[in-house]
Amino acid sequence: MNGKVRVGVLGVKRGTGLMEYSLDSCGSKMEVVAICDKWIEGLEKEKEKHPDSGIVFYPDFDDFINHDMDAVVLANYGNEHAPFAVRCLNRGLHVYSEVTACQNMKEAVELVEAVERSGKIYALAEQYCFMPAPRKMKEYYGAGKLGELELADCEYAHDSSDAWHRLTFGDPDHWRNRAYSTFYCTHSLGPILHATGLRPVSVTGYESSHNERRYSVGAKTAAFGLSLITLDNGAIVKALNGNLRGGTLWYAMYGSKGKMESARSITKDGGVGHFSAELDGPDGKEVRESLYLSGDVSASDYDPYGGAEHVCFGQFIDRVLGDETADVIGVYEALDMTLPGLFAYRSILQGGVPLDVPDLRDKRQRELYRNDTLCTDPKAAGDMLVPACSKGEPDIAPEVYERIRRKFLEEMEKGEFKPE
Repeated sequence: MNGKVRVGVLGVKRGTGLMEYSLDSCGSKMEVVAICDKWIEGLEKEKEKHPDSGIVFYPDFDDFINHDMDAVVLANYGNEHAPFAVRCLNRGLHVYSEVTACQNMKEAVELVEAVERSGKIYALAEQYCFMPAPRKMKEYYGAGKLGELELADCEYAHDSSDAWHRLTFGDPDHWRNRAYSTFYCTHSLGPILHATGLRPVSVTGYESSHNERRYSVGAKTAAFGLSLITLDNGAIVKALNGNLRGGTLWYAMYGSKGKMESARSITKDGGVGHFSAELDGPDGKEVRESLYLSGDVSASDYDPYGGAEHVCFGQFIDRVLGDETADVIGVYEALDMTLPGLFAYRSILQGGVPLDVPDLRDKRQRELYRNDTLCTDPKAAGDMLVPACSKGEPDIAPEVYERIRRKFLEEMEKGEFKPE
């Protein structure tokens, strides 16, 4: 490909924030040519910020997708990525999709086949794989320093109660209010799979009950979910997801030659910028390392994790430009990261039985799920709709959503609204 990659962005709230800092790192390789969102107020505010940019703004996706461009960033609702990705791929556009890849198995089958049919680049924007500590883990695992993976721990629990008005706008039917406990699993599991190249083969799921913290913001889901995932080499992964008070972000890997981990986010100077390892040395003696990693670019208000956003998107642009060595998360790996969350919840609904995780590289397995719409989204599930919490959905008073909506509108009016 010659010249810059012409990029369209779907979703002004998340998408344009991503573009702001990605232009800083790869602006010489790409340009934003179109922005689309059904949220008219947000679209107008973005238009005001870029009066002479040449960017074309679209409230309608059908018009947007016909714009003259090469690639699309999908930063729309987290349960709607696959259908829009399929439409973009069918149009001949490369796709950079925010997480997760899909919300049910029918969408998963349609997505993988659209990628194969189109021949275009599909990349999952699982930026957590490109944080400093997970990148160092990938480097060490690839060099054989950890040996064979035996156990991994991964945790992502975001205490987002204070920001729920910016995430859901007080909409009772917003997807986040029905996103079950193990759905948003790629921030935890993704870095482990990307570091090792291993594939999940089975999963058992568990979840907590609904609590007052969830009720107070209008969410109908359990507070957190836990998945035990077996990988294709026999290793076991413990993956935690949800909305725990204070939150958590942590990765640890234990192998035949030692262990390595990021620091706990609660520790002083801790988090994903701090990498530690205890590994077998070449002489048989244990070697200990403790490294503070700065990342590839300086952090910003939008990207506090050592440049992970820049790196992830930059690798996608490089791949579109023809660099076959660029490190992107393609569709098969994207589904490896996504499907354990879907099947962990099926396990939960069945009382915690272990279930196989499909491998959609195998065309025979696709036929088992081609019409499987089981999910918690009424618009997509049809007659396979399941509740958002295994212990039953709470009856949330309309006043809760009215309060959330007022808070969102007040911030918009004062100009204090910030992307989440």
